[in-house]
Amino acid sequence: MTFPSEKHTYTDPHSGLPVTRLTHYKGHSHHFYFTNPGWYAGETRFLFSSDRANRTNLFGVDLDTGEIEQFTDIEPPPSPARFDFVTACKNAQRDEVYFWHDHTLCSVELATKKTRCLLEVEPGWKPSMTASSCDGVWLYFGLEEIVITEDYSNSRQNNLGIRSRWLAKPRSRIVRLPLSADGGAAGPLETVFEERALLGHINTSPTQPHLITYCHEGPWEEVDCRIWVMDTATGHRWKIEPPHRRFHIGHEFWYADGLHVGYHGITGGSETVIGGASVVEGAPGHWFAPQQTVTGHVYSLDGNLVVGDAYHDGVMKVWMRIDGVMQSPRVLCRHDCSFKIQQLHVHPRISPDGRSVIYTSDRGGYGNIYTAPLPQDAAAFNALPAWT
Repeated sequence: MTFPSEKHTYTDPHSGLPVTRLTHYKGHSHHFYFTNPGWYAGETRFLFSSDRANRTNLFGVDLDTGEIEQFTDIEPPPSPARFDFVTACKNAQRDEVYFWHDHTLCSVELATKKTRCLLEVEPGWKPSMTASSCDGVWLYFGLEEIVITEDYSNSRQNNLGIRSRWLAKPRSRIVRLPLSADGGAAGPLETVFEERALLGHINTSPTQPHLITYCHEGPWEEVDCRIWVMDTATGHRWKIEPPHRRFHIGHEFWYADGLHVGYHGITGGSETVIGGASVVEGAPGHWFAPQQTVTGHVYSLDGNLVVGDAYHDGVMKVWMRIDGVMQSPRVLCRHDCSFKIQQLHVHPRISPDGRSVIYTSDRGGYGNIYTAPLPQDAAAFNALPAWT
């Protein structure tokens, strides 16, 4: 089923840049979590989830024409079971998407719209973010033993929920499912690693099929070390330590080279930081740039151009490295997002060609997908208004 374009381009009131809203419906739309790319069909189309006709389903939008295609038509599970596409991912080698329907792992082949059930997770375990290995052979995700049953789904309660779960030290597993080329499971689920700690955010390297990162979840200023790297071929694990002991870093993501990660961080005071690090054990350390602004989630392809979604001032910031020096942030556009629930987090993601940023905002009352052009040189960057 296809739908006509909902695209609308307007001039951002702060920067003067053209911003395009790709969706427009009286129901929330959002893209995948910012560590999972949503481009498909040769990067000409983009995946998103939308609440339409009182159901949550998977859609795709043609970035040129704006035409929208629906891929799933799924009955929601009974309340309070969870069903959304925040934790979904696309196979890195083919146009197939994996998502959770309560405790059932499902896949949908975009060309045929065929949906499969791949496995069921035991009721006593909570599944988390999915991530495809770069060769498309494995689907990784986390499993957390359910020891805290309170509902912490909205953003204001989220930090309280994470702290309670962190203190409980649940059994947590990193697991992977072998995938067949026809869209099914090629074998049984494998446990890669298990420990009594709150684990989350399993992310796969975009170039190295054996490398993943994961994090020790919990209050950033109290966890032992948030960012960890694992060689799944050997089981060897190592830490990505903060660049300075005053920083507590997280919201990690892979650079396009698959050998570096980016992050942002906080201190106990007003200072924040953006930065990146090699995942190669023993390699030279971090680059980092202390900030005097809330950064929010940040994203970059290579550490030379960084975007950030700061929530307190409603603007999308952009940083550029010029002559080897990371410049102070400029304002790309206003997002004015509420961040009320996970689906309404901005979660900026830079396009593979580095020319635009795509993000979610409910600036008009409902969550929608937006895209804005990124500066391609120092002159374009310096022409943007400075953040103050």
